[in-house]
Amino acid sequence: MIHYFVVFLFLLSGWASAQNPITVEELHNHLSYIASDEMKGRKPGTPEARQVAGYIEQAFQSYGLTPLGDNGFQYFEVVTSVKMGDNNAFAIGDKTYKVEEDFIPLSFSANATASGQAVFAGYGFHIENDSLQWNDFKDIDVKNKWVLILMGDPENDPHGGRFYKHSKLRRKTLLAADAGAAGVLFVAGPDYDDTDKLMALHFDQSKSGSAIPVIQIKRTVADALLRGSGKTIAGLEATIRKRMGPAGFAIQENIQASVDLKQVKVRTQNVVAVLKGRELPDEYVVVGAHYDHLGFGGWGSGSRAPDVHEVHNGADDNGSGTVSLLELAQYFATAPVKPRRSILFMAFGAEEMGLLGSKFFTAHPLIDLKNIRIMLNMDMVGRLNPESKTLTVGGTGTAAGLEETLKKLAEEKAFKIKTSPEGFGPSDHASFYVKDIPVVFLFTGTHEDYHKPSDDVDKINFEGMKAVDDYAAAIIEHEANDTTPLTFQEAGPKEEQRVARFKVTLGVIPDYASDVKGLRLDGVREGGVAARAGLKKGDIIVGMDKKAVNNIYDYMNRLADIKRGQEVDIEVLRENERLHFKAKF
Repeated sequence: MIHYFVVFLFLLSGWASAQNPITVEELHNHLSYIASDEMKGRKPGTPEARQVAGYIEQAFQSYGLTPLGDNGFQYFEVVTSVKMGDNNAFAIGDKTYKVEEDFIPLSFSANATASGQAVFAGYGFHIENDSLQWNDFKDIDVKNKWVLILMGDPENDPHGGRFYKHSKLRRKTLLAADAGAAGVLFVAGPDYDDTDKLMALHFDQSKSGSAIPVIQIKRTVADALLRGSGKTIAGLEATIRKRMGPAGFAIQENIQASVDLKQVKVRTQNVVAVLKGRELPDEYVVVGAHYDHLGFGGWGSGSRAPDVHEVHNGADDNGSGTVSLLELAQYFATAPVKPRRSILFMAFGAEEMGLLGSKFFTAHPLIDLKNIRIMLNMDMVGRLNPESKTLTVGGTGTAAGLEETLKKLAEEKAFKIKTSPEGFGPSDHASFYVKDIPVVFLFTGTHEDYHKPSDDVDKINFEGMKAVDDYAAAIIEHEANDTTPLTFQEAGPKEEQRVARFKVTLGVIPDYASDVKGLRLDGVREGGVAARAGLKKGDIIVGMDKKAVNNIYDYMNRLADIKRGQEVDIEVLRENERLHFKAKF
């Protein structure tokens, strides 16, 4: 494989020493390298992702930009997968079973050893609402016992249904832990899965785990556990589906099991460089795009073709934004007159894993975030529809007068713009918006090849991408030189909305990147329930309604059970002190 620096020099040849315009040829050359099969999908932590990061850094360096961080890189760790250790075990009495054949730990399981009797708890529900009452834990004692729970729900509605939010494995595990269970055993009834296939051990892109061990067992193993009761999993599933109610009972068998999982961590990086402004070098316009993608796909990767093990080149997502970033950096770096403000160019890593690179930067900034005037993010800008010729421009409401400016700059362009005021969205600009920084998000739209191996260079509309980049250049030039102050204003929520799931909201911004035990708050919305109760940014919620909150999943499940008008005790850690607040929803 040719070293990225040699390739970069080859692509560099022929560039003029005067200001370089953005060209289709250069966009194509960059993208043909970054989104090539040889880069193997740019998955964080891989040699190929590092190679692309090096290519970007060398480009910045050749333009004369000043590197920030560690010679132009800002390193951070991410968890890419979960693997089994050597000490996974499961036994019923004297009978031992084989991992991956008879049982498998779930990826969010705690690492622990537990022994004790078992109890069957139906579907593991605890539902109390106006239309449905179902408590599988009411008439059984699960304290310090292994709880056997059916996967799915009694309706198995493929479109969701009334049991949908109660059928999640994490929620069932949380309810069992609340009841004092030592561990959870999940089993699939034949109506839920007639193949009885063990789930693959894949990382769900969350470091948040359960407080107790969680294992899936085969039906044959579960039936062996139930032998003394004269019952089978198939029979129990059928009975409960007919009865539509709890059917728990104690099991007179002793179980001993151990879970040993290891999170695989890798180091990845953001690439950061700055073009210093001539008058206001400590004020910044940030221009960003993520360069990572999905590698070879697979379950848990985000691929829309998870059964296909093929390189996902991500030419549009987000090779297009990455090469646009390079062209814009070169364009401004070679300008005869430098802008008044500094321009910070940043290629983010690990966006596909949950905006991890941009979140890391805003949590560990290399510049003062208060000095950022605006952040422009480009994600999927390579598929401008030649018929509709419409560019989506997000974040237009995040600063006073911003939408008017953006519309004016779009006049007489080769496309029309569709504006969206909201500052939060599924890309890296969201990490800046939650820090009260105005944002602009450029996006040419989704398509059939999104997150599939077919997102290749030959599908890119390079003329359209150049037009988008010329518009981006106009925005950057305006914001880097404008003498009028830009004032942030909130435009929409600062977190992903799950309206259908929650009857109430606490009014907080979760720190999704934090790995502390509990839920760390990245912000508290003025006038919201949390603010009225006295919660503050930086607090770590560790309990709600007298129940533990160990992670974001616990928090969401606790919130889902709260009703409007209810007063709930919120327990937080604030500077190592445990405090309690009364929150009225």
